Amino acid sequence: MTTLNAFELTGRTRSHICHLENPECELHRGVAAAWENLRRAAGEEGFDLTPYSAFRDFEAQVRIWNDKYDGRRPLYDRDGTPLDRDTLSESELVDRILYWSALPGGSRHHWGSDLDVIDAAAIRADYQVRLMPEEYGPGGVFHRLKLWLDNHLESFGFFRPYAQEQGGVSAEPWHISFLPVSESALDALSVEILEEAIRASSIRGKRPILDALPRLYEQYVTNIVPPDAQGL
Repeated sequence: MTTLNAFELTGRTRSHICHLENPECELHRGVAAAWENLRRAAGEEGFDLTPYSAFRDFEAQVRIWNDKYDGRRPLYDRDGTPLDRDTLSESELVDRILYWSALPGGSRHHWGSDLDVIDAAAIRADYQVRLMPEEYGPGGVFHRLKLWLDNHLESFGFFRPYAQEQGGVSAEPWHISFLPVSESALDALSVEILEEAIRASSIRGKRPILDALPRLYEQYVTNIVPPDAQGL
């Protein structure tokens, strides 16, 4: 796979992305076939494997970040407990956002290699997906899908970068990643590339982010559960 350039790595261009129909989503060109094969296999078992989120560009990630920073979206602790943002310092607020939302420029969704997935066949049309761990745990609406993915992701080249919480991003059983693309992208994304994107952006909390960027990069960007630790 060709290594992504700095603008592709940080979601500031779509030059590496293709558009898919049914269900509609955008992915890296090198991921589309593997995704469709995984979705087809899931369909044969009665699942409607659907992307809740796939490629997300830099500006979309900035909007999510700024909404959380300014209190327009809720904040949660690692266990899903709502937090009062007004009790947090700027640096604490940055870390709490990073539990569940990636730093703009540092999101794996920028690469087009990663998807958040649900089983659309398991929910009513009016169900409000939350992407919280209880939905994928025992008794949760997507638990059957989680168990099926446990046994089949590897066969199609995917893995879960946040299979468990290890001091960075909280566990995200819905988040899957296509290894042949995401591995090289993570190797190519540096603190310097991330810093350049953030300095040029309208992100809220820019100063505490830049002051702590080397730590944030190690704790929340490169700190994943590698495939070999998952038996893949």
